[in-house]
Amino acid sequence: MQNMLTIISNALCRVTGRNGAQTVSEAGRVVVSRSFADFTPQATFDIKKCDVHRLEEGPPVQAELTREQGLQYYRTMQTVRRMELKADQLYKQKIIRGFCHLYDGQEACAMGIEAAINPSDHLITAYRAHGYTYTRGVAVKEILAELTGRKGGVAKGKGGSMHMYAPHFYGGNGIVGAQVPLGAGIALACQYQGNNQVCVALYGDGAANQGQIFESFNMAALWKLPCIFICENNKYGMGTSVERASASTDYYRRGDFIPGIRVDGMDVLCVREATKFAADHCRAGKGPILMELQTYRYHGHSMSDPGVSYRTRDEIQEVRSKSDPISMLKERMLSNNMASAEEFKIMDVEIRKQIEEAAQFATSDPEPPLDQLCNHIFYNEPPMEVRGTNPWSVLKSVS
Repeated sequence: MQNMLTIISNALCRVTGRNGAQTVSEAGRVVVSRSFADFTPQATFDIKKCDVHRLEEGPPVQAELTREQGLQYYRTMQTVRRMELKADQLYKQKIIRGFCHLYDGQEACAMGIEAAINPSDHLITAYRAHGYTYTRGVAVKEILAELTGRKGGVAKGKGGSMHMYAPHFYGGNGIVGAQVPLGAGIALACQYQGNNQVCVALYGDGAANQGQIFESFNMAALWKLPCIFICENNKYGMGTSVERASASTDYYRRGDFIPGIRVDGMDVLCVREATKFAADHCRAGKGPILMELQTYRYHGHSMSDPGVSYRTRDEIQEVRSKSDPISMLKERMLSNNMASAEEFKIMDVEIRKQIEEAAQFATSDPEPPLDQLCNHIFYNEPPMEVRGTNPWSVLKSVS
C-alpha cells in the first residue's frame, strides 16, 4: 500500500482538509494528500447492550472496527441509500411500475448481517429486498434494470422489485411471511448436508403474527435447525403501528422456546456483533435463534404509500437526525480520526456517478423479447405435451 493517500476528483471545489489534510486546486482538479499513518487503523466502540431471552449472556457490548471495514460499510450503505432514492425518482417518472418497497433507513441491517456471515451462508427475505440483493453481490445496474423490466436485469426483467435472486440468496418473496418456512427448509438442507452453513430468514413486524412463522419456529426448534430468524421491526406494518397490531411487541421473545435477542438495528456494529453471536450459536449445533432488529424506514410501506398519514414528518425527521445508520458510522470514524471528511466526499461523488450510470443502463437497455416470455419456467425438461390442451400455444420454455 502506498505511503500517501491521493484522491483526485474533478467534481469538488477547493476545501481545507480536516486535521491538517492539504488540498491543491489545478484547473478544476482537487488533489487531497494525506499520510495513511495519520489515520487510526482500528478502534473499539461501545455499543448498545442487547435484550436477551432464554440466554445466559448476549452479544458483546463493545465492537472493534478497522478503517478498511468502516470505509467498506459506509460505501455499501451509501450505495443502497442512493440506489433506493434513484428508484424513488424513476418510479415517480413512471419508468418503474407496479410494486416497489424501498429500504432506505434500514441499511445497517443488511450491511451488519452480511458482515457477520459468510458468502456461502444463505439468506431469504420478504419483498423489501433491494438492499439484500446488493449485499449478496448483485450489481446496482442489474437491480435497477430489473426494476425497469429490462432484459439486463438480475431476473432478466421478469421478476421486478420483489423477485430478485443470487447465489445463496433466495429472494425477494411477495407473500407475507411465506419466506420464513422456506428459510427453515434451507436450514434443514444445511443440516442434512453437514456443511456448517446457516440460513438467515428475515421477515417484518407486519408478518410476525402469521401462523406459518410459528409453525416454522416449532419445526426448527424440534430439529435444531441452523436458522437465524430475524424480525426487522421498522415500527409499522404497512400503515399500522406495532402497538395496534400485536398484543406483544417483544418480537425477540415470540419464539417462546427459541432463544432471542433484541438489537439496535440502526447501528451497523450492533447488528454485526449480534449476527456473529447468532451464527456461532447455530453452528455450535444449539438450534435456531431469533433476532429482533429495531429499525426504521424513511419511505412509506411502498411507493403507493406517502408514509405520513399514520406518522408525522417530525417523527421521520427525528429518526433521521438522531439515529441515521450512515451518519452514525461516519461520525464515529471522523471523531476517532479513522478517515477524513474529504474521503467521504469523494466516495459520495463516486457513488452518485455509479448510480447515474446504472440508471442510464436501466432506462436504455431493451425489454425482453416476447419469444422469451416462457423461458426459465421449468428447471430442465418441460412436462410432456398433452394432446389438445394447448392447440394454440407457440411459446416454448428454454432453460
